[in-house]
Amino acid sequence: MGLTHITASIINPAKPKKKAKAAFLVDSGAVYTVAPRATLKRLGIKPHSSRTFTLADGTRITRQMGDAVFAVDGERAASPVIFGEKGDSLLFGTVSLGALGLMLDPLKRELRPLPMVLG
Repeated sequence: MGLTHITASIINPAKPKKKAKAAFLVDSGAVYTVAPRATLKRLGIKPHSSRTFTLADGTRITRQMGDAVFAVDGERAASPVIFGEKGDSLLFGTVSLGALGLMLDPLKRELRPLPMVLG
């Protein structure tokens, strides 16, 4: 099984002119997106809460969370973001993908439009 990487823009929702690009590993097993704390701070995105997460090896870690806008392939959407610490992988999670109307095709390992069903 291969890995899927994307480049996404991270945008401050309160000041949309403040943005930066970052390369992420698309992780269909990750709920939230993890972005570098330094980048989020530079953009003026502030944390609003903390949550505890369990890593694949069972280790529990606590990270701060905030809100950002992400842009991929011309689509933009708001999503929660985890403030990544040194050594954390930059992951693009399912909440951000869904907000953008995208999903990861597990066979081709590429992003596809997410069927948008109302009702």
